[in-house]
Amino acid sequence: MIIAPSLLAGDFGKFAAEARRIEKAKADWIHLDIMDGHFVPNISFGPEVVRVVRKETKIPLDIHLMCSRPEILLEPFAKAGADRMTVHIELGAAKVNDLIWKIRELKRPVGLAINPPTVINEVEPFLDRIDLLLIMTVNPGFGGQPFIHETLPKIQQAAAWRGRKRLNFHIEVDGGITFDTAAECARCGADAFVSGTGLLKQARLKSAISKMRQIAADAYVEGLNRP
Repeated sequence: MIIAPSLLAGDFGKFAAEARRIEKAKADWIHLDIMDGHFVPNISFGPEVVRVVRKETKIPLDIHLMCSRPEILLEPFAKAGADRMTVHIELGAAKVNDLIWKIRELKRPVGLAINPPTVINEVEPFLDRIDLLLIMTVNPGFGGQPFIHETLPKIQQAAAWRGRKRLNFHIEVDGGITFDTAAECARCGADAFVSGTGLLKQARLKSAISKMRQIAADAYVEGLNRP
């Protein structure tokens, strides 16, 4: 189970310290939400923040591009130190096809994200070309939103496709992820968990990450054993 605290919930005045805190707490990845004020109404970080964080930690930086024109950002973020980059299916199939090629050319793992209102069938044609499917469990743009339980069938469908097609992509969830909702998602087949306020607001981050990882692992096995 991959636990990826989201820097969006961290202290914006102390990015370097937050990155070190996350690494010391034994997280698997650091998740960075990149918002352009157009694809989503909020604006967050640019490549320079990634460059600063990269200097402070060796753990993978998981970059989620909530942007209308990610094609102009892929190379700057890769140069800044991004380890994996995720783009949105809502940009359209033709554009997603080109973006997958561009990310591969940069020798980075490919992620594809889907928002709550979008039907899961939109991502199926791309599943054999991606390393990660990010299922948004809130509508993107702002942290601290409540989990949308209606997204759980999407996780189940993605996991069914992964098994049937014998693929190995991660199923990542992001939005309202707490100990309880991580368990719900893991039972459905998720294996990577982005959590902002659910983790970074905990007084003992290392213990919280370990707890979420164990809860998710137990729930994942429980889901596999369901009739």
